Amino acid sequence: MDGECAGIESVNAKKAVGTARDLRFMEMALELAREAGNHAEVPVGAVLVRAGEVIGRGRNAPVSASDPTAHAEIAALRAAAAEAGNYRLPDATLYVTIEPCAMCVGAMVHARIARLVFGAREPRAGAVVSRESLAAKTWLNHRVEVTEGVLAEPCGALLRNFFARKR
Repeated sequence: MDGECAGIESVNAKKAVGTARDLRFMEMALELAREAGNHAEVPVGAVLVRAGEVIGRGRNAPVSASDPTAHAEIAALRAAAAEAGNYRLPDATLYVTIEPCAMCVGAMVHARIARLVFGAREPRAGAVVSRESLAAKTWLNHRVEVTEGVLAEPCGALLRNFFARKR
């Protein structure tokens, strides 16, 4: 990166239908989200990809793991870091079904993720474009390219349907 201090570049987030590659990996993340929902967890899934290969997968599991940090993104980052033998994961892309929260964005910055692709916005806790724009926080020391809206409708519907069933 160019050395400027910046965080997630949500101000310049690209709204996209997605490339064929983006669609393929977001479908994988959606399958993980469905698995989470089938285990009574909020249905969020994440896939971490580097050089066209999946190096980490995760699905939400805070309830079953009794762990508030057991978000899909964190699980995918942990799996990839273990696989790589390094917590830094440059040149990697994280695909996640829902806009990440502040904790997950912070973890992406620390891991030096190159790109974030997410499906649906998260209006209550989204920290990329919805509730907070971490790009405005100039004290962050890494930039993550953001593409939003890849398979947004099925990603959002999965979450809406999950909460509708709980009510």
